[in-house]
Amino acid sequence: MIKSSVARRYAKALFELLDANSLELTRAGLSSLAKTFSESSALKHVLVSPAFGVQDKQALVMELSRRLQCPTVVNAFLGQLVKKNRIGLLSEIVDAFTVLVDQSKGTQQVIVTSATALPPAEETRLRTRLGQLLQRDVELTFETQPRLLSGLQLRIGSTVFDSTARSRLTAMQALLAKE
Repeated sequence: MIKSSVARRYAKALFELLDANSLELTRAGLSSLAKTFSESSALKHVLVSPAFGVQDKQALVMELSRRLQCPTVVNAFLGQLVKKNRIGLLSEIVDAFTVLVDQSKGTQQVIVTSATALPPAEETRLRTRLGQLLQRDVELTFETQPRLLSGLQLRIGSTVFDSTARSRLTAMQALLAKE
């Protein structure tokens, strides 16, 4: 709970520093950085280790930001995260920043997970129907997970709508185990 409120405050501060034209570029840059941090255990080690000084950590993060072609305002922001020992919250900050950007644009992020890839006609139909239901533009991200067997799983913000065969079988198993 505390982590998410801190992440929201940092995301809001960054959001307020930017103009509307640089929001998407900043979101993309921050997402790339967060992905890089999550995938590199060596980088995580350097950033959390007291053996490395704040200046070294800031230089490392800023160089990585430059290589990923992030806007210059991101460098100062990352420097503050390192200085305040909040760089470990980058993933949560990116999530909160994404929500702010989507709210400003009037869009909603939806992650659609299915067992197999959906045909383009189904993707279009789903996008249209969700836009009508949510009464806003939607940005869909499609994922496949064969373990779901069939059906769809929709993640809208923190809410998950699950109509997959896997979830129904799991519910049935739990019900039978009770009896």
